[in-house]
Amino acid sequence: MNIKMAKEWLKASQDDIKVIRNIIDLGDLTHIVAFHSQQSIEKSLKALLEYQNKPVPKIHKITKLITNLDGFIIYDKELIKLLDSLYIESRYPGDMGLLPYGKPTLEDAKQFYEFANDIFNKICKVLDVERDSLK
Repeated sequence: MNIKMAKEWLKASQDDIKVIRNIIDLGDLTHIVAFHSQQSIEKSLKALLEYQNKPVPKIHKITKLITNLDGFIIYDKELIKLLDSLYIESRYPGDMGLLPYGKPTLEDAKQFYEFANDIFNKICKVLDVERDSLK
């Protein structure tokens, strides 16, 4: 188990969560919340891979990372697929992380944030890492 690298991934994930906390109520930045939510989940999952002594692939799709994990269940696979699609689209001007019905709503953004925060907290618990120790 590589707890040092796992903690580094968790610190990076926590940074994304901090960004979200600062912009979560800004309705014009919901696509940025979606992007950082996806990033936080990706980094949290990579922390778990490190902890399980598995290779950390240089990929960004949460759905693919999940298939490499043992004993960690993600309950909302549809939300993960949605975040994966928003991540790719948010990197290019034009679509800027649009859902099929347009830009994520504030409600969508809050759901993404809560989901990312929940995944982060669960992985901290699995790794027996106190959130405050990552600062």
